[in-house]
Amino acid sequence: MITIKITDDFDLKRIADSGQCFRWQPIEEEGYRVIHEEHCLCIWKVDDEGNYKLDCTEEEYKDIWSVYLDMEEDYRSIREKIDEGIDSFLYEACEHECGIRILRQNPWEALISFIISQNRNIPAIKASIEKLCERAGEKRIDSRGELYYTFPRPEAIVAMSDEALAECKLGYRDKYIRNTAEAVACGELDLESISVGTDEEILSKLMDIYGVGKKVASCMLLFGLHHLDAFPIDVWIKRVLEAEYVDGYPFDTYSPYNGVYQQYMFAYYRNR
Repeated sequence: MITIKITDDFDLKRIADSGQCFRWQPIEEEGYRVIHEEHCLCIWKVDDEGNYKLDCTEEEYKDIWSVYLDMEEDYRSIREKIDEGIDSFLYEACEHECGIRILRQNPWEALISFIISQNRNIPAIKASIEKLCERAGEKRIDSRGELYYTFPRPEAIVAMSDEALAECKLGYRDKYIRNTAEAVACGELDLESISVGTDEEILSKLMDIYGVGKKVASCMLLFGLHHLDAFPIDVWIKRVLEAEYVDGYPFDTYSPYNGVYQQYMFAYYRNR
């Protein structure tokens, strides 16, 4: 168990509710259990001075969790780039949702998660992902003695029967999940090589994947490959653009952090 002090923008609840991650589970004492790849972290807010308690070692925090939480990026400076006099709406969104960070998620898990997310609300997405993990992931025990499951490897999903996959309540998406798992397992789809190129080139390659449209590809680019200029457009962001940017959103002005600002706007509109 360690205690760390975070001086940059950091809010557990805002990150958990931001729509980018689906396996953060609230626990006691203003804490969250976070599952990332083979690892599980319980993290608690200690006070309002930026102190947090984590059930890991200093080495694990440095090698795994500080990377996952993107602690090398200065989100306060990104937020403070917005001039209230020029863009009062975005300034207010940034201030209101201060604490969101873009996690460095596993690309495989992010791809499957956002394929599952198509045309669904967040509770339904979380429920399907947990069912998939229970049926094809590996059983583990966290530091509190609680059971959890790792996110399944491609080969584990390929080995699932149609009946087991159907039990995950994926609907029409089950064929997309199986096809993607098969492509990754056999080497036809290489997520490392697909991430090379400009954002436009990567989006195009992602959209060649069966069942992946522009929205899922954009989410994958931002949340799975950590391209902070990617700008997924869902129903909430459409409302933002129509209501707040009738003359057009200034992508060039806010590059290379359009994806970070998108998260502030998304959360602000959902939480109003």
